[in-house]
Amino acid sequence: MRNFIASALIAASVVIAPAIQAQPSEKLVHRIDDAHAILHELMNTPDKGVPLDIAASAQCVVVIPSFKKGAFVFGGEYGQGVASCRTARGWSAPVFVQMAGASFGFQIGGQSTDLVLIGRSHRSLDHLLKDKVKLGGDASVAAGPVGRDTQASTTELANAEFLAYSRNKGIFAGIDLQGDEVNQNMKDTAELYGHEVPFQTVLSGTVPTPAVAAHFVRTCEELFRRGRVREGK
Repeated sequence: MRNFIASALIAASVVIAPAIQAQPSEKLVHRIDDAHAILHELMNTPDKGVPLDIAASAQCVVVIPSFKKGAFVFGGEYGQGVASCRTARGWSAPVFVQMAGASFGFQIGGQSTDLVLIGRSHRSLDHLLKDKVKLGGDASVAAGPVGRDTQASTTELANAEFLAYSRNKGIFAGIDLQGDEVNQNMKDTAELYGHEVPFQTVLSGTVPTPAVAAHFVRTCEELFRRGRVREGK
């Protein structure tokens, strides 16, 4: 009888352990919540939002809350964010990413901004799956146009794999991110799912979306849907 009880407890612990591990830290939940809030505001800013033709062509969305840059003389840039991509099953569960770069010039103090990157082609997804993606090098990037009815008409914008937006004091604008690197954050992604899972697997749409990230993924879907409806697709 004792052996039976012991075996039952061990089996129960195996079942319960993944569920416990799958509870992400408050820090990660806040990061997802912040990313959702930023993207939601970008969608609901008619005069300064993402143009609907760009929303209709979105393949991936990356949101980095409070991207920081600053220092004295030699500037540094760093931020942690969340990404989701469109698949045949809808928008994927999210993965965590980080962005880093360096800027040079006379800078005193520091500043932070919220960033949104819209990936516009399947190459955007391919590049996100790499260990390190250098914007402007490995992947072309351009400052995104703003305004719902604005068209990405220039050759640079039309050919860019990523269009970048920033938010300062509630106002969105395009931003140049040439030279910044986007990396996979395997550690935080593993914490979200309770175990290590390849980025390719998550972004392919085969991994269920955790409850704590469902609102972020729904907002990505809504951004894409609004663009498709307006474009008549």
